Amino acid sequence: MALRGIRLLIPAGATAFKAAKAAQQAGVHTSSSRSLRYGWWAYALGERTTPRLGQYSKIISVDGNLASGKGALAQKLADKLGMLYMPEADTFYLDKMTGEKEPLSVDFNGMCSLEKFYTDPKCADGNSYRLQLWMYTMRLLQYSDAIEHLLTTGQGVVLERSPFSDMVFLEAMFAQGYIRKECVQHYNEIKNISICEFLPPHLVLYVDQPAEEVQKKLKQNSKPYLQNVPLAYLKSIEESYKKSFLPQISKSSELLVYDPTKAQDIERVAEDIEYLKFDKGPWLEQDDVTYHHMRMLVEDKQNVATLTHIPKFLPEITIGAHEYDEKYYAYKSLPGKKYAPGYNEDVGDKYIWLK
Repeated sequence: MALRGIRLLIPAGATAFKAAKAAQQAGVHTSSSRSLRYGWWAYALGERTTPRLGQYSKIISVDGNLASGKGALAQKLADKLGMLYMPEADTFYLDKMTGEKEPLSVDFNGMCSLEKFYTDPKCADGNSYRLQLWMYTMRLLQYSDAIEHLLTTGQGVVLERSPFSDMVFLEAMFAQGYIRKECVQHYNEIKNISICEFLPPHLVLYVDQPAEEVQKKLKQNSKPYLQNVPLAYLKSIEESYKKSFLPQISKSSELLVYDPTKAQDIERVAEDIEYLKFDKGPWLEQDDVTYHHMRMLVEDKQNVATLTHIPKFLPEITIGAHEYDEKYYAYKSLPGKKYAPGYNEDVGDKYIWLK
């Protein structure tokens, strides 16, 4: 049985927007305009997207190597332009979507570990590829959140990385011998049938910091497992960005490249963005009809997650039926997980019989 993280019920639409503290501060899960779920009736009764879109109703992805300063740039840029900042998705992004007070076990979050990857990237249990595939799924879910926010409120979103740039880590892993060729083929098959459902970012900002400098910064990191990331792996990420991702994304998105010093000049970056024409890419072809179908897709998070699953055997991501049952019922035994949200007496839900 293919691994799908055990958690089969991902909340849809407005229900999905009950996030963790960082996202709540940003407002992505607390906007009053998200109180009702968008649907066919809303469109039939006159709900339209284009009237709310303005100059900065854009999706901006800030990319770069590890510890390149992209997070600081993304947050400052969002504040400067009045856009929503969404921090980079991590392995526990699903917990934020479902409003968990504390992160659940890794058994319910992809059965993978970022710390384990950096300490033992060639671990024989397949952790490296499970992590890569799970992170692609998390980035896809976050990207659907970003598009839903954009189309629902008109407010633009600044992201750290996107599912479109996720492949740089896959290529780096393969180049360093962390994953098998079959894993690359599986990933590409998954990406080809899922990424086509989404429009690329309007703009990609790339912070070009040499791998040697990245490694120096990582050695000063407070997390021990990041202090010994191999230079060869960092160079592979940088090479993948420059040879694969940036040339490809520049065909459909605006692209701005800065060195770490210039990236700190937020006034200059904002001015450069203001002068962009945004005269290429599929966003130009959209209208209220296509926006309607896009909103219907991105609000259905279960459907989005299902795009990344195909019935194909791969040892790294496959578990047996007995193990699946064991983890499934372990998840269902957690407080508030036996029934749908709002129908669980064990967490204080009331008046269940009236719902």
